[in-house]
Amino acid sequence: MKKNKGGLVLAIIILVIVGLSYTAAFGIGKTHTGSAKNINLGLDLAGGVSITYQAVGETPTAEQMADTIRRLQQRVETYSTESEVYQEGDDRINVEIPGVSDANTILAELGKPGSLQFQDTTGKVLVDGTDISTAEAQITQDNMGNKEYVVSLTLTDEGAQKFADATAANLNKQIPIVFDGEIISSPTVQTTITGGQASITGMESFEAAEKLASTIRIGSLKVELEELRSNVVGARLGQEAIQSSLKAGAIGLVLVILFMCVVYLLPGFAAGISLIFYVALELVVLNAFDITLTLPGIAGIVLSIGMALDANVIIYARVKEEIASGKSVGSAIDVGFKKAMSAIVDGNVTTLISALILGLKGTGTVKGFAQTLAIGVILSMFTALFVSKYIIKALYAIGLQDVKYYGIQKGRKVINFLSKKTICFAIGILVVLTGFGFMVMNQAQGKGVFNYSLEFVGGTSTNVTFNEDLSLKEIDDTVKPVVESVTNDAAILTQKVSGTNQVIIKTRELSREERETLNNKLVEEFGIDEGLVTAESISSTISSEMKSDAIIAVIISTICILIYIWFRFKDIRFASSAVIVLINDVLAVLTFYIISRISVGGTFIACMLTIVGYSINATIVIFDRIRENLVVMSEKKDGLEMIVNTSISQTLTRSIYTNLTTFITIVVLYIFGVSAIKEFALPLIVGIVYGTFSSICITGPLWYVMRKRLVKRSE
Repeated sequence: MKKNKGGLVLAIIILVIVGLSYTAAFGIGKTHTGSAKNINLGLDLAGGVSITYQAVGETPTAEQMADTIRRLQQRVETYSTESEVYQEGDDRINVEIPGVSDANTILAELGKPGSLQFQDTTGKVLVDGTDISTAEAQITQDNMGNKEYVVSLTLTDEGAQKFADATAANLNKQIPIVFDGEIISSPTVQTTITGGQASITGMESFEAAEKLASTIRIGSLKVELEELRSNVVGARLGQEAIQSSLKAGAIGLVLVILFMCVVYLLPGFAAGISLIFYVALELVVLNAFDITLTLPGIAGIVLSIGMALDANVIIYARVKEEIASGKSVGSAIDVGFKKAMSAIVDGNVTTLISALILGLKGTGTVKGFAQTLAIGVILSMFTALFVSKYIIKALYAIGLQDVKYYGIQKGRKVINFLSKKTICFAIGILVVLTGFGFMVMNQAQGKGVFNYSLEFVGGTSTNVTFNEDLSLKEIDDTVKPVVESVTNDAAILTQKVSGTNQVIIKTRELSREERETLNNKLVEEFGIDEGLVTAESISSTISSEMKSDAIIAVIISTICILIYIWFRFKDIRFASSAVIVLINDVLAVLTFYIISRISVGGTFIACMLTIVGYSINATIVIFDRIRENLVVMSEKKDGLEMIVNTSISQTLTRSIYTNLTTFITIVVLYIFGVSAIKEFALPLIVGIVYGTFSSICITGPLWYVMRKRLVKRSE
């Protein structure tokens, strides 16, 4: 690149950064398109509409209520993946949707009975959802005695005749089952079905059969809902949470850029510019894709920023190594980017695999986390491999070519990590055993394995009308302590109802005596009218389906990561040892949750998913260097032990620096964050610290043990 071209490239990049930053700060035009202020925020950060529906007529059964909740959850996700649906009392359902304020429009959509239809291939309706009496998943045996998963249908009297006519007219043809315009199954008619009993066969698992049965029950519900009340509610975490997060993000960004400049000199400065480019671009993209941002979403952004820095650290550490080997600065830059490519791509692809599977399989906050993470990973790869590259090459072209601007990697002493492998393995096992030990102890003491939050187990929702409009800070400072004195539990969620003096207080499940005590204390402390205090039991906002979907998604993504690493490294031992270390990291953070009794809520899922993504990325870098050194260094001459120790030593500063930059960001977030953010940041800090240890001290040694004991036939 010539000097004039280098100057032009720098000017273009700076203009683009200024343009993106201006767009993110102020937006474009009268509507402020692209402004960060226009990014959709979730219930925890900005609030939304809260609608309470009541079943019309007789009180529905527990199964009908559960199915109705699932149906509503499916529908409200069209407004936002961060919407929540939960039960209140015996016959009420609360729907909370961020960024929406028109309850009437939503009611018209959500309050209708199910829209399930059995159609022929031309689209003609043969049987309506209301013709189905029940639908249940069952396990039966076929003619060969093999286990078979089926959905058993019972039709109404009218529906039985319709179904008989439909099956007679469509023998050996498919009858698509359509729910809300989407085909959910297309069973083939094998015989004319009379008597009002039918079975749908061919399910791959009981879970699949249960899911189809539940959807059919949803579509056949006769439960009609009517609006009981609707309110616009404020953010659960308050405006202070957003301001403190922004402040922490800005401080963390400055500290990280300073750190990169000190350690990597001019390349560190280039990394800082590319990081600013990345942050501004991500804010604009989040707005463009209409993503709803919540606290778990912020976790995805934090992880992707860490990976963006990680890529720059890998690249510029390589550049310093190449300069130390005798190459010119220009050649070192080219070779450094080329050699760093495989580690960066593999690390980001494994994380992207997790994000895509979580996005497809997950629901609610899990899907929101996956969306921000996927966008962040793609943008971080782009900025690291292209933007950062053009910046450093442009700086070199304009005359900053002296080696003093780039630094030379000092000779590293090879540390014998393998000599300590037994101790390191023992620490990893001990951490896990400690977690199991505390699990048993907590269970024996009746405290439960985890300190589950309201989001997981439900509780009591108390609506209080105060004599004045209290600010969020006043609620935190005066109301919460009164509530905690009754519940003896700091896990308290509060929301203001816009335009009123009402405050919704959500706590663990309170007994009748505790509710009365709380009412008396509120009257005594604030002089309120006791008649304006109402309380109802509420279900968890994180459904069992969301939990199971998250677990299944993590399992599937772990398997996919294992296959990908196996394919890329041509060795199952790389893949299996990476997954084992990943599981150990997750169990270590779980142990911290168990011992510290930090509340396990919606952010818990995001935290665990962040650890999964971050852990595998660090492992990939070490494995990439081992793979390289297996070619560069002769195993027969140097020995496998020397190759592993050398590889870990060569990537040691990278492992420490990458984790340190992310650590700085999270610590600043913890220092300035509100209590809910602290509960999210602290486990991440623990995960980063332990992940640094496991990446350096367990990953390589574990592969070495497998390599020595599980020798392939060709070796």
